[in-house]
Amino acid sequence: MGSAILTTGQPLVTIGLVTWNSASDLPSCLAAIAHQTHANLETIVVDNGSADGSVEVVRRLAAGALIVENHENLGHCRGQNQAIDASHGQYFLPLNPDVTLDPEYIAALVASLETRPEYGSAIGKMWLLDGASDRVLDGTGLFVDRRRHQYLRGHGQVDRGQYDEPGEVFGADGAAPLLRRTMLEDCRLFDQVFDEAFFAYMEDVDLAWRARLFGWKAWYDPAATSVHDRSFRPGMRRKVPADLRRMAVKNRYLTLLKNEGGAAWRRDWWRILSYDLRILGYLLLFEQSSMGSIADLRRQSRQAIRWREKIRPRIRVSREDCLAWFL
Repeated sequence: MGSAILTTGQPLVTIGLVTWNSASDLPSCLAAIAHQTHANLETIVVDNGSADGSVEVVRRLAAGALIVENHENLGHCRGQNQAIDASHGQYFLPLNPDVTLDPEYIAALVASLETRPEYGSAIGKMWLLDGASDRVLDGTGLFVDRRRHQYLRGHGQVDRGQYDEPGEVFGADGAAPLLRRTMLEDCRLFDQVFDEAFFAYMEDVDLAWRARLFGWKAWYDPAATSVHDRSFRPGMRRKVPADLRRMAVKNRYLTLLKNEGGAAWRRDWWRILSYDLRILGYLLLFEQSSMGSIADLRRQSRQAIRWREKIRPRIRVSREDCLAWFL
């Protein structure tokens, strides 16, 4: 593990870790990287002003990693963009520090993408770290329903092999996706791969949707397995910090503003608006702290429209393809 590029014949994979007070998660995350069977790796750690010794942990446990130190928390999206810009890999894996990869994880996903050039991303099977004896799924691919509500397939279900078949998914969850370099560069707009207006949360949905519009598919391979100590889970919203909840609301509408298409909107507008009315009602009754997301959206909407103006002329998929994405 490190920043040196090996000559093994394997494609180089860059792992991008964005840390912010992640010292407690890093030992298991870095140890798992070191034990990957895919040997040709470089690791780039972007630290967003941690105060808990995260950088020292990386220096101690991953001496070959390239470390970029920001003096403040610039956000997950900015940090991953910095890692992408510093990387050399044919593939890029933006990895959350609270994910522990099983040894074959990267090798399995690389094999999936090497034989499927039309696929720009891949994701494996993720289990929750919850202390239960049964394997409880964190997710088996990112999906979006006709309300434009994103979800992780299988989240919270006991893994009984019901998702053991590989296949196409809407997108790769942002906790540990393998992303093809050519796809990332194709999706880069305003010199950003991840839209930095999102700061954090839902940036994976936004990138997946943009990639789909540009003709890139996403693959799920259950042979790639990992464990995720996910803190932001469905059904646990009230335990999430208020600023992240507010950001999540705003980012839903940035995603729609940038990527939603005419035909799909005409089919599903009533489902989308009825869901949004439920969101508004919930905020008014139970989460007034997130009402500020409306002002946040207003401030960022002009730039989102600029993204949309760049995206729409480059769409390479049919109307029928777009309609089929939303289940």
